Amino acid sequence: MNVIEINQLTKYYGKHRGIENVSFSVDRGEIFGFIGPNGAGKSTTIRALLSLIHPTSGSATIFGKDCIKYGSEIRRDIGYLPSEVFYYEHMKVREVLNYSASFYDNVDYRRIESLSEVMDLDLNKRIDDLSYGNKKKVGIVQGLLHEPRLIILDEPTGGLDPLMQQKFFDLIRAENQNGATVLFSSHILSEVQKLCGRVAIIKDGTIVRVENIRDMQKHNYKKFTLDYKGIIDVHHFNLEGITNLTVNENTLHFLFKGDINRIVERLQGQNLFNLLVEEPTLEEIFMHYYQKEDQP
Repeated sequence: MNVIEINQLTKYYGKHRGIENVSFSVDRGEIFGFIGPNGAGKSTTIRALLSLIHPTSGSATIFGKDCIKYGSEIRRDIGYLPSEVFYYEHMKVREVLNYSASFYDNVDYRRIESLSEVMDLDLNKRIDDLSYGNKKKVGIVQGLLHEPRLIILDEPTGGLDPLMQQKFFDLIRAENQNGATVLFSSHILSEVQKLCGRVAIIKDGTIVRVENIRDMQKHNYKKFTLDYKGIIDVHHFNLEGITNLTVNENTLHFLFKGDINRIVERLQGQNLFNLLVEEPTLEEIFMHYYQKEDQP
């Protein structure tokens, strides 16, 4: 059974588009990615799922129940971490979490202690003394303390250092192995690739593709930057798989999809003083991975 089912979900703010005809489903027990550039419509979709806003048209169900009609009932089984977290600053962390726990039935308060230990969160600190990253940790513990059946994460890693991000990923995997379904929204493709089996990709408010991560990785591009000592022979790189080729003085940039050994062969004998190979940004992937969708 699908835990989340979204059909033609549309939200307009007056004449301004939020999302349009968004459709995808999330299977029970999976970690499902939801990616796109900032402003693409990820948070609007999530807020509609949580009935924090009402859609203009379309429908969405969670646990087989309409998100608007049964919103208050559904939310009891959802753990939600928004992209921005705000709290009453005069309270201590423990007080905030205990207050949050009071809204749910049968919460094991020892779980607050164990989750806080995992996330290296001091329960005795005041909220107004916390950094942005530590406030995000409060949000993580708050979202998981009632052992939700569905976890919805909206840009969850902002403010977390790399070590804490890894602890967070391990925590989400453990929750998933214990039966929780996860919707993981991010604009960082590498984060989603670490956790998710499938992904919905949103661009300009519409879903451009729902894809298996393994299939997506087959289409991965590399971003090349070549710094030359002398004249650049652009024609030398007239090669299938190269796109977005640009020259800036003595520097050549391009994206490549395919067998990287073909590029290595082309580099033999080239008069270079630097070579950089990177993962492209999500925005750069959109520029060419979806160029067919952009063509009339």
